Amino acid sequence: MITEASLQLWNYILGGMFILAGLFHFIKPAIYLRIMPLWLPGRKALNLLSGLLEIVFGILVMLPQTREIGAWGLIALLLLFFIIHGTMLMDKRYFMGLPLWARVGRFVLQFFLIYWVWLYT
Repeated sequence: MITEASLQLWNYILGGMFILAGLFHFIKPAIYLRIMPLWLPGRKALNLLSGLLEIVFGILVMLPQTREIGAWGLIALLLLFFIIHGTMLMDKRYFMGLPLWARVGRFVLQFFLIYWVWLYT
């Protein structure tokens, strides 16, 4: 049986996951810059902006009064991240030594995350 408390717990896990991911854009920016397509303008600024937005939307999705705004913001980010994950999947310059199954997994994970976040809209 799904309770309100268990739903809230999953909500905090979701928000915390994005907050943590956003913080890593500032702590370890090289990881993210390495997978960003070289043709994107202002890659360093885009990395910091996406990290900041992940943190903000992660916080918003955890609060009942702003949950829907946070969820739609995260969905928008996840859709934009298909650029990075698609490039990482197809362009060998961005493979980072990951096997094909791992790159496909990262790409497919985006669909799962979008669905999970959409549940809060």
